[in-house]
Amino acid sequence: MNELVVRVPVKRIEGAIYVIRGERVMLDSDLAVLYGVATTRLNQQVKRNLERFPVDFMFQLTRKEYDSLILQIATSKGRGGRRKLPNAFTEHGAIMAASVLNSKTAVEASVEVVRAFIRLRQMLSSNVELARRLSELEKKYDAQFRVVFDAIRQLMTPSEPKRKQIGFAKRTKK
Repeated sequence: MNELVVRVPVKRIEGAIYVIRGERVMLDSDLAVLYGVATTRLNQQVKRNLERFPVDFMFQLTRKEYDSLILQIATSKGRGGRRKLPNAFTEHGAIMAASVLNSKTAVEASVEVVRAFIRLRQMLSSNVELARRLSELEKKYDAQFRVVFDAIRQLMTPSEPKRKQIGFAKRTKK
């Protein structure tokens, strides 16, 4: 029987990686979509194999973390929705989840997930390397180039996105 293999672009996977508690993680719902299973199925298999998921592989979000995440990713609170707080999987947890699901789709998708995590790691390390080289150059040249180095540093640091105010403004009586 021929199975339809769907390749998920690494960029799309990278968009599903969040930083929570200082860890780069993917939520159970995003992993379930990638692995071609329902979120409940993924969580059932994880629950049956909890010994494979230590705290550094997976953790459950707190209500505060989840509410903050919903605000960041602009998820609606429409019909349906989650009844339980989501699980967050680190890179190793995502691979382990694919192994407990034991499906061809999950295994193939886990390779793409690993590639996305590796690519993010490489981007972060190249930025650190660039900062180190800039510091070396700054030591070699005198103060007249300080303005140039400061400008380059500002370009290297990611700016905080400007958030548009959401909601209604309170009217003041005239």
